[in-house]
Amino acid sequence: MRARAATNALDNGADIAKVQEWLGHANIATTRIYDPKTQPEDSPMFKVSY
Repeated sequence: MRARAATNALDNGADIAKVQEWLGHANIATTRIYDPKTQPEDSPMFKVSY
């Protein structure tokens, strides 16, 4: 549920730094895994559908 909320927020234009803060991530790279725009097409995350 948390991952879906983060993905939805990023899909709808939320600032990644705000999502990072909301999730409590120390490193923004951790937050980027929830942003489908930053995933290469061969990434397993690219193929996940909710």
